[in-house]
Amino acid sequence: MFAMQRYLSLVLLFLIGIIFLVHPAMDVQGAQSPVPLKTSKQPTTTTTVKSSKKTATTTQSSAAAKTQTTQQPAQKKQPAAKSTASVAEPSKAKQQQTAASSPTPAKPNAVAGGVKQPQVVKPTQPAAVAKRASRSPQTVKTGKKAASRSAEAPVYSTVPAGCVSEIDKQISARSVMVMDAESGGTIFEKMPDNPRQPASTIKIVTAMIALKSLQNDDIIDVSSHAASMPSSKIFLDVGRNYRANDLINAVLLASANDASVALAEKIAGSEDKFANLMTLSARMWGARNTICRTASGLTAVGQQSTARDLANLFRYAMQHDEFARRVHEKFISTSYGKSLRNHNRALWRLDGAVGGKTGYTVAARQTYVGQFTRDDQTIVVAIMGSESMWADLEKLVNYGFQKKKEGQLARVGFESATGKTSQVN
Repeated sequence: MFAMQRYLSLVLLFLIGIIFLVHPAMDVQGAQSPVPLKTSKQPTTTTTVKSSKKTATTTQSSAAAKTQTTQQPAQKKQPAAKSTASVAEPSKAKQQQTAASSPTPAKPNAVAGGVKQPQVVKPTQPAAVAKRASRSPQTVKTGKKAASRSAEAPVYSTVPAGCVSEIDKQISARSVMVMDAESGGTIFEKMPDNPRQPASTIKIVTAMIALKSLQNDDIIDVSSHAASMPSSKIFLDVGRNYRANDLINAVLLASANDASVALAEKIAGSEDKFANLMTLSARMWGARNTICRTASGLTAVGQQSTARDLANLFRYAMQHDEFARRVHEKFISTSYGKSLRNHNRALWRLDGAVGGKTGYTVAARQTYVGQFTRDDQTIVVAIMGSESMWADLEKLVNYGFQKKKEGQLARVGFESATGKTSQVN
């Protein structure tokens, strides 16, 4: 009995030893068997089996990536539906995740599941260059238009910017405007927007308001304030009645200060109120920098005008037939027997003088504005702050017509060269 138990114990130990010897080999095969089962559908090549699960997984991922890259041309030709289906396969999705965790860097143009990843295309030009390029056609177009306009417009002066012209050296006036009376274009200018005291040239506004507000036979009373005005004057008597027609002529020809104030009081009730009306009227007629404080133009604080404003005002006034007729007269007799002589010596001295208005105060120095016509060409000349007004005026009038003639010849040459008719006068 004892011998039988010993024999069974030896047999049991022998069987246990065989089991321990066989079990490790079965464990290794169990680790290898899942790999070929899961990748049996992929056309993989024979690889060396290692005991590490991590190494086997990396080898499978590399094989899957190579298989997808090899199949890329064929998948491009397939319809979009097949590409979508291939992305949805579970086995390939796992392989993509495994490949992403691989230490090997992915290529920029790698394909995942048969679909190309989008690529970011950088602009070939900087943003500033692209912006300039987008504006360039408009700039060129504008440049062509500007060139066309400059070719059509008359060229009155060829003096470079910053240089002093010969005519500027020959005149004493501190502010000048020579204007084309037809178009309003500038022929010559010297500080034309510099504010200065206008002196009696501002009486053109006084006379224009009177012509628009009064009838020739309207009766004007003369106050002590009006009669007390300094020369120049026509010595109106206080309490005496005068006709509006006579006083308007006295303002334009004899530059009468007393007549200016008498008209102002008749129209507005006081000289101050009339001065405000003058300022508003001057702005409506093209003088934007003119401020009036008196009806006569005598020096006053805050009163000002410019050569450009005076030229615009006179150009406007000369379109009024009654104003143009009066300033053209050299002598006029009043209804009460007094003869009025025009202060505008240009009517005697300069060819083409149509009409004008003179002025002088110590603060303003000599001032003038007038219109001239020669050979069907008309210009307006305004002078402020002059020390030799008549000499300056003669030079500027001759210069203005010379430039007008040169501009006309330039337009004729342009029209003959291009076959186009210029619209610039």
